[in-house]
Order: sequence, then C-alpha cells, then structure tokens
Amino acid sequence: QVQVVESGGGLVQPGGSRRLSCAASGSIYRVYGMSWYRQLPGQQRDLVATIGTDGDTKYEDSVKGRFTISRDNTKNTVYLDMTELKPGDTAVYYCQMWMLLPTDTTVRYYWGQGTQVTVSS
Repeated sequence: QVQVVESGGGLVQPGGSRRLSCAASGSIYRVYGMSWYRQLPGQQRDLVATIGTDGDTKYEDSVKGRFTISRDNTKNTVYLDMTELKPGDTAVYYCQMWMLLPTDTTVRYYWGQGTQVTVSS
C-alpha cells in the first residue's frame, strides 16, 4: 500500500509565500518524476512544475520566477516553494509521483489528495 500526502495549504495574502510538501510512504522501490498540478472548480488539472530524477525542472509560464520545485530523495518528498502569490494562484494543488513498487513491473503515477491554497486579503 502506497500513500501520497500533500500538506502546507491554507490562506495566504497576496504577495505572500507558502511551501507545499508532498511525501510518499509505503512499500516503494523507486520514485522517478515528481510534479505539482493545480485545479480550479470545474476546470482541468494543469501542470505547474515538474522535477526529474536528475533534478531537471520545468515550470508553467505563469509561475516561472515565483515558484520553485525541489525534492528530497531520502524522504521521497517533493516541495513547492511559492512566492509573490496572486489571487490567480488560488486552486487545489495536487502532487503526482511516478513510482515503481516492489510488487510491480511497471512504473505508474500516483496522486495525492490535494491541498487548498487560497490567495486573498
């Protein structure tokens, strides 16, 4: 059984900062790519940032220079440091991890349950 759990969401004032964390636990052989997505009600889930096993990162244009994705492989954890937050960043943030389990022969992706970030004064 594998769990992927996000934390760190909440209410933030415009211009403020927030750190999201996402940790995978359970019987895991290896974690590969890690990503953060966000979703507004009634809309699709959009990619925000991704980080590969070699640390290579990519960002959605609207968050470049404001958000930073990082990972701690010893803890199977991915972070999203968000600065200069805007009301338009309000969404449910989800992490996605590509993992290989000891009982599996295929790398699959797993989602967390999501954490709400609200940017408002």
